[in-house]
Amino acid sequence: METTQRNRLGEATSPYLQQHAGNPVAWYPWCDEALELARREDRPILLSIGYAACHWCHVMAHESFEDADTAAVMNRLFVNIKVDREQRPDLDRIYQIAHQLLTRRPGGWPLTVFLTPGDQVPFFAGTYFPREPRHGMPGFADLLERVAALYRDRRDALREQSAEVVAAFQSINAAPGATDTPLDPSLLDQSREALAAEFDATHGGFGRAPKFPQAPLIDRLLRDYAAAPERRRESLHMACTTLRRMALGGINDQIGGGFARYAVDDYWMIPHFEKMLSDNGLLLALYTDAWQATGDHLFSRIAKETAQWMLREMRSPEGGFYSALDADSEGEEGRFYVWTPETVQTLLADADYPLFAARFGLDDPANFEGRWHLHVQASLSELAKRFHLPVDQVRDRLDAARALLYRERARRVWPMRDDKVLTSWNALAIRGLALAGRLLDRPDFVAAADRALGFVRESLWQDGRLMASWREGTAELPAYLDDHAFLLDAVLELLQCHWNDATAAFGDELAERLLAGFEDAEHGGFLFTAHDHEALVTRSRPLTDDALPAGNGVAARALMAFGALRGNPRFLAAGERAVRSAAPAMARVPHAHATLLSAMERILEPARIVTLTGDATETAAWQHDLERYYAPGRLVFRYTGKTGAPVQATVCEGTVCRAAPGSVHDLRAWLHAPREHQPAND
Repeated sequence: METTQRNRLGEATSPYLQQHAGNPVAWYPWCDEALELARREDRPILLSIGYAACHWCHVMAHESFEDADTAAVMNRLFVNIKVDREQRPDLDRIYQIAHQLLTRRPGGWPLTVFLTPGDQVPFFAGTYFPREPRHGMPGFADLLERVAALYRDRRDALREQSAEVVAAFQSINAAPGATDTPLDPSLLDQSREALAAEFDATHGGFGRAPKFPQAPLIDRLLRDYAAAPERRRESLHMACTTLRRMALGGINDQIGGGFARYAVDDYWMIPHFEKMLSDNGLLLALYTDAWQATGDHLFSRIAKETAQWMLREMRSPEGGFYSALDADSEGEEGRFYVWTPETVQTLLADADYPLFAARFGLDDPANFEGRWHLHVQASLSELAKRFHLPVDQVRDRLDAARALLYRERARRVWPMRDDKVLTSWNALAIRGLALAGRLLDRPDFVAAADRALGFVRESLWQDGRLMASWREGTAELPAYLDDHAFLLDAVLELLQCHWNDATAAFGDELAERLLAGFEDAEHGGFLFTAHDHEALVTRSRPLTDDALPAGNGVAARALMAFGALRGNPRFLAAGERAVRSAAPAMARVPHAHATLLSAMERILEPARIVTLTGDATETAAWQHDLERYYAPGRLVFRYTGKTGAPVQATVCEGTVCRAAPGSVHDLRAWLHAPREHQPAND
């Protein structure tokens, strides 16, 4: 329900906040004005956190926030604050942990948290609440009355609880260890064993539905395999089975490319239909890595289709990438993506429909609310035998049919696109595009990565400081740890596509800002917010992975690689301090710290930085030769010399550099051999 009395969200850049600007709720963004009002009137804060593509956020908005009666209760009892979790991951991290502390259950979105007005300490939390009581949940208006009474009548108990919550935050966000904590290599084996115990050997992935891609875990398994290919086949099997089943399932858009947020079943068949840039940037890199590790053309095809989706549907005119596509269109989840056999049959030639139906499950029963969401039901070889056709012809006819369905689908009402540009998520996209562009020989992907980095530098880097979010010409919000760490990692990948002094210098600035703004100089490691960030109830120290790799792990790994590249021992030391300070936490649950484990590998066995100098064509040929096998602990950079000049190669490990053998064949054999068998530097 719209109202002419707009609240304080109308000027927000966030599409999510703007979705609520016409609510009868007297919403504020998170701001000093709202916090001061709560303190002055001694009214608790109702904090609602969500994001624009969130289906259940829409449901709660329609049921409660657009309802005048419910809004009247909210306005009478609380100061109401709306937060876009993608713009304010600092607040989301804090209050998701608070939800777990208060309810002993995992959180999610929409997140509904009630805070004390003086210090913003949470005292009651939940996620989605229905307007009317159902499924054992109270109606939202009744809940509001009860929470307000709790705050009014039980102050002493709440003060005690608040003290316990603050103490828990301090414990959670303290540095687990010292900067000289010993490292335990057996954690790598423990992580693999834990993942094997949770692995779904039939359908891929870890655990039961709902199933998320869990990109950091797949990355860990691929790196684990690369460390000992002859002994770690199980790691490769777990990673590739998961990637293959996701690629063939409904979580991957079989018509337009791009992955949805997660699958609601064990089979990766039916997704929660929202598509996030962050997931796709990570998966683009993983499918490229998997192709390099195996040569399986399914993985290279999926990498290309994912990148093409990003370029076609998510790129802004300025060159940055938008955040997400909604799950809903025309008020229904998944409506944009589903089909009926009759519709498809009218689009395709009579000879093509049976082939397409057999491939994508249209001749099976409906799998989504009476309609069909496409997933791969039969392999190309199975179809070739069944329809007595060559495999190449089967593939070509299916690709033509997919293109026809894409054009037809594009005429539907599209899901809403969240068109804000986030620095951290763009960094993941830049890294994925640079990697895929280089290894899959797609210069258009590299060009898109270059342009996106140029946009970040021009629009989000201001006076030596990075901003977190941009929309319609406005950059805002001081950037977080992830923004800096992911972007430095992306710079490293892009520099391997082609060397650029200005890009390398930007990497220097990012690394320096990481140390100056985020490092815990006393204990090691990095805080999620900068030292001069707005004071919140706590400062998060992200060590464990979630949908995104942990900022401490990416920062440590990128700093050590960049330090080796630039000959900067401060960067190397800071990365090592971060890993050592996290070692006790890693020891408790190794596989929850997959990215930090990969950073630990780089301490135990430093990355190899290969630099090639000489004729441009020859150095490119050498790099292509060196990158024929998957080696995540190796980075290759090319410096163009005089035309016709012979290639000279140098290999650095940590702070030690040596001239490499004289031919690319010798260099490749040397790099591929176990390190203990390599010749000493003369």
